[in-house]
Amino acid sequence: MANSASLSNMFSKDRTFRPKKKWEKGSIKYDLHKKAKASLHAGLDLKAAVALPPGEELNDWVAVHVVDFFNRVNLMYGTISEYCTEKSCPTMSGGPKYEYYWSDGDRYKKPTGLPATTYISLLMDWIESNINNSDIFPTEIDTPFPKIFLPTCKKILTRLYRVFVHVYIHHFDKVVAIGAEAHVNTCYKHFYYFVYEFKLVEPKEFEPLVRGLTIISLLAFNLLI
Repeated sequence: MANSASLSNMFSKDRTFRPKKKWEKGSIKYDLHKKAKASLHAGLDLKAAVALPPGEELNDWVAVHVVDFFNRVNLMYGTISEYCTEKSCPTMSGGPKYEYYWSDGDRYKKPTGLPATTYISLLMDWIESNINNSDIFPTEIDTPFPKIFLPTCKKILTRLYRVFVHVYIHHFDKVVAIGAEAHVNTCYKHFYYFVYEFKLVEPKEFEPLVRGLTIISLLAFNLLI
């Protein structure tokens, strides 16, 4: 099974869409991050790998995975970003029936249609600002998580899932061309099992991939969960 190390090796670091977010060495979240990576390196079944370790806090586990998935999706999108242009992808879509609108309550107060590359760039900026905000993602051991933590994580993961949808529907041929489909599929499955385990993404968000890909395609992509 592909793991996080092989994924990082496959995707060139200089093509990462954003710099990697890292936890401070010695912190609880750093230790949990290492524990999660060790499970993947050991070839543990992905369904088992996402389970909350005994004695650990759910919020810490979610925080570690949100940052990890942010880094991985950056790696994945960075490999095909040169093909995702305003001309090739004038909308942030997941096939002809699904279009995603951007809203951040700041510059874009109302849902706004944007080219996929603009949407994803704004999304990564928005996620980065949230995970670097210690009022939302506390870094001190004795600092409790705020009430907005889980709702914020749900929104982050929902929007990251839409990047998976866009890449699979519109750019998977490029992923195949560079021989990275097995790694992307593993990353997707890990993400799916995690958000499903803790109910962090609404089921309706999964519809574009289910409807947009035929059963034959799902078998070819090894995505039948």
